[in-house]
Amino acid sequence: MTIDQITARMDYQLLAGGLEREITDLVYDSRKLTPGCLFVCIKGAAFDGHSCVAEAAAKGAAALVVERQTRLPDGMTVLKVADTRKALAELSAAWFDHPAQRLKTIGVTGTKGKTTTTYMVKSILEQAGYKTGLIGTIETIIGDTHIPAANTTPESYMIQQYFRRMADEGCDVCVMEVSSQGLMMHRVDGFVFDFGIFTNLEPDHIGPGEHGSFEEYLACKSLLFQKCKTGIVNMDDKHMPDVIKGHTCGIETFGFSREADLRAEDVRLVTGQGCLGVSYRAAGLCAFEVETSVPGKFSVYNSLTAIAICRHFDVPVEQMKQALKQAKVKGRIEMVKVSDDFTLMIDYAHNAMSLQSLLTTLREYHPERLVCLFGCGGNRSRQRRYEMGEVSGRLADLTIITSDNPRNEDPQAIIEDIKTGMAKTKGRYVEIADRKEAIRYAIANGSPGDIIVLAGKGHEDYQEIKGVKYPMDERNLIAEILAEGI
Repeated sequence: MTIDQITARMDYQLLAGGLEREITDLVYDSRKLTPGCLFVCIKGAAFDGHSCVAEAAAKGAAALVVERQTRLPDGMTVLKVADTRKALAELSAAWFDHPAQRLKTIGVTGTKGKTTTTYMVKSILEQAGYKTGLIGTIETIIGDTHIPAANTTPESYMIQQYFRRMADEGCDVCVMEVSSQGLMMHRVDGFVFDFGIFTNLEPDHIGPGEHGSFEEYLACKSLLFQKCKTGIVNMDDKHMPDVIKGHTCGIETFGFSREADLRAEDVRLVTGQGCLGVSYRAAGLCAFEVETSVPGKFSVYNSLTAIAICRHFDVPVEQMKQALKQAKVKGRIEMVKVSDDFTLMIDYAHNAMSLQSLLTTLREYHPERLVCLFGCGGNRSRQRRYEMGEVSGRLADLTIITSDNPRNEDPQAIIEDIKTGMAKTKGRYVEIADRKEAIRYAIANGSPGDIIVLAGKGHEDYQEIKGVKYPMDERNLIAEILAEGI
């Protein structure tokens, strides 16, 4: 591919060299420089690719893309753009021959519900015969291949590479989580989503290295609705009007509101032996009874979102109902059957906001006791520990304080911080630093009617201690405990 071919759809200023040169690779990581490549100089939080111009020349790169003045090496083509991250997205789409044009693409943004919604959509569409790829917080799925995720929304080059693989393997659809960081950093530029989804918005990801304010966070989320053909949004969220301000797409709404295009009516809680769920009637654009095996009001929103998307694919109602009843997401209110007498679940809730939402939801099922087992990560905000301790102390009947990913901190020091938050409440607690032993205690002391939540790890299958990740999957721990006779 020549430089003029790969740059055909982007704006740039030619600073040096010609456009007819062939390039052998597209590179944005200086450690992967190869002769004949086009090197995009990305400025990150800790490293600036512009500092590697001389290295790129020495290693035989054919061309550079820069966003600021730099010393121009001899014999190279140099293009200047307004933003190299945006340019990387556009170049990546061209390098992989615009694979999104061969897929129906669905982007889901919002503070909560993205992961569950994407898995529900995948489940429904595959029930209807659509081969569906997924990109998200937990993993990327392409056919039978599962690739663990490093970021909710990968770098633009990786997204286009995944799209290419999906298209080549016969996928019809890609559903993906779209983070505010991904939107801010132009990771989803270079193509237009067929459907853009907004779930909800709450203050999150605000601070050093993330967003400077809630207003910036909201503004980044809103960018999705300038990058899609059809927007599907939660009408009940108070921030919805601001999120779609300046939209360039058609808009459909869902929610509990009577004015929503698709709405949930007659919501009922469902309980069974060792399981919880919810049922309701979908009305408006669709009309049928829905039941899911995931509890709570947010489960209604997640499933309603999935219905709002999948109706565009003409999925038969019975297939949609069956898929929603069976849909499960690893680590998101994931029921693990250990007894008919009480309910045990694993959930990723790892901050005060998500833990409060989860425990408040479970309270609605009137458990005999609500038991919450959790720890907090090391080398992270101590404030999070205080807040999570206070939330659990206030909402759970019993808190089991244990270890999460201590990283380079003393696990007991983290537990002491959690107890500081607990002290603001009258909540009962026990502390058991070893997570397996803490889980053993929870199961051994489970009583009829209890709901037990193992919070914080969710889909993670490791524990990080002193810079080393050791295998630790709570599902395996539970199986070991049961095999050992508790």
